[in-house]
Amino acid sequence: MITLTDTATKKVKELIDAEGVPELALRVAVRPGGCSGFSYEMFFDSDIADDDMAEHFGDVRVVVDPASAQLLTGATLDYKDGLSQTGFSINNPNASRTCGCGQSFS
Repeated sequence: MITLTDTATKKVKELIDAEGVPELALRVAVRPGGCSGFSYEMFFDSDIADDDMAEHFGDVRVVVDPASAQLLTGATLDYKDGLSQTGFSINNPNASRTCGCGQSFS
């Protein structure tokens, strides 16, 4: 299961609050594709399956499907807001190779 840093948790909470639907969860998934074999997908979801893994970080619920959970074990979602880097990033110890954009891995 993926872990959220405090800054990522705060930003996700802000985005959920902006949506105006407090029951939304952040879904993190791994899909085939991208230039390195797999790509990350993140979106807000209210359709939670019985076999989804769920974890709470403060007021933020994160859900991951079982297949993606295997590839995200030990991964960390962070958020940076600075001059040289802005946005979410995933540090995944399971990735043996990543692409230049940071959105896909193998």
